[in-house]
Amino acid sequence: MDLKVETRNLDMRAGWQEKIEEEREKLIRHYANLVLHLRVSIEATPGYKEGGCEVSLVASVPNDTVVVKRWGEKVHPLLVETFDVLGQQLKDIVRRKHDHKHEASVKVLGGAPGDTRGTVQRVFDEYGFIMTLDNQEVFFHANALKELSMNDLEEGAAVCLALEEGEKGLQAAWVKAA
Repeated sequence: MDLKVETRNLDMRAGWQEKIEEEREKLIRHYANLVLHLRVSIEATPGYKEGGCEVSLVASVPNDTVVVKRWGEKVHPLLVETFDVLGQQLKDIVRRKHDHKHEASVKVLGGAPGDTRGTVQRVFDEYGFIMTLDNQEVFFHANALKELSMNDLEEGAAVCLALEEGEKGLQAAWVKAA
């Protein structure tokens, strides 16, 4: 990650530089290859009513730029806060990217959504198994149920489902009553 640190109207202190380096290492550890460039700007703001400082972070990530600004009286707590907010925004970017990949990975077998049909084979407290019409056993979790609860399901019940590849093989992305 390329890092640029700049100050305006004040001198850089060693403690601030150490904190910036520490936070940079955290970003590299948690978001390797996500942040391409990071600019940290610390500026004295005597023109504002309160005086104090402004800390801004500008992070370049693939297809986006994340900007975080905070104002206050002391630089060190502002650095902590801005890096925390940046970390949360990067976490959200990673989650959205993961969710988008997850949605793209859903494979609906048999054509349009709901065309895949099956029969409930076994039901447990939080999960169960469905046998599709082409004799594939599919895992489902209670979270995949739409307009149903685990108590509504009985062995032999007909259902519609969308299939996706899970960590341990085929699983239901969602399950509805047929």
